[in-house]
Amino acid sequence: MKKIIVGENIVKSFGKGNEKSKVLDGVSVEINEGEFVAVMGPSGSGKSTLMFALSGTDGVDGGKVAFDGKDLSVLKDKELSDIRRTKMGFVFQQPTLLKNLNLLDNIILPSMRDNRKNAANVTEKAKSLMQKTGIAGLETRDITQVSGGQLQRAGICRALMSDPEIIFGDEPTGALNSKSAEEIMDLFSAINADGTAIMLVTHDAKVAARAERVLFMRDGQIVSEMGLSKVSGSDMEGRIKKVAEKMQEIGI
Repeated sequence: MKKIIVGENIVKSFGKGNEKSKVLDGVSVEINEGEFVAVMGPSGSGKSTLMFALSGTDGVDGGKVAFDGKDLSVLKDKELSDIRRTKMGFVFQQPTLLKNLNLLDNIILPSMRDNRKNAANVTEKAKSLMQKTGIAGLETRDITQVSGGQLQRAGICRALMSDPEIIFGDEPTGALNSKSAEEIMDLFSAINADGTAIMLVTHDAKVAARAERVLFMRDGQIVSEMGLSKVSGSDMEGRIKKVAEKMQEIGI
């Protein structure tokens, strides 16, 4: 199976002098093509920092991160930006949408940079994604005129515009009610079923239970991991129970 991302002995620290703190302490991880991985751990464990390191959004102090076989540390800023824009998608807890643009324009904005001559095609693709994600008909709404769940769906549409190899999500359901969170996770599962790899950072066992593999972090290290492939995807209670038991076992 093709490895999309390979991280080897990643080290990352923040601060200076006596206040310097090691947030990632020799973390090694691989993510395969089409895989769904969740990362769990308490606040300060390094979950989000690991995501930013693996996506090339933030540099590392030691170790190596490779995407599609390319060492991200030797790439120029423009090369990194191009990879993130065309090969990766990002979904955050709070969608970073512009207030002066409607929902459709927010979705197509990043894609227009590379497709100005094909603006009509870009727009049609965005409308198709809005249809698939259940927000068709909201194209002209301002971001203040839709719900949090609808905003998150728009963020997912934007992340999918470039047909990325992987989507990174940082607590993508953290600001949503339980019904909206479940609907968003249904979307992620469908996206993954279509072949897109997903890496989600979460503290929620219900979210992690949707993944094939769960990594558990504490104090800047991956202290355990578990696979869920042997538990039926339809047995969500069983998957949640297994994740929750592992969390209790390792004290996170």
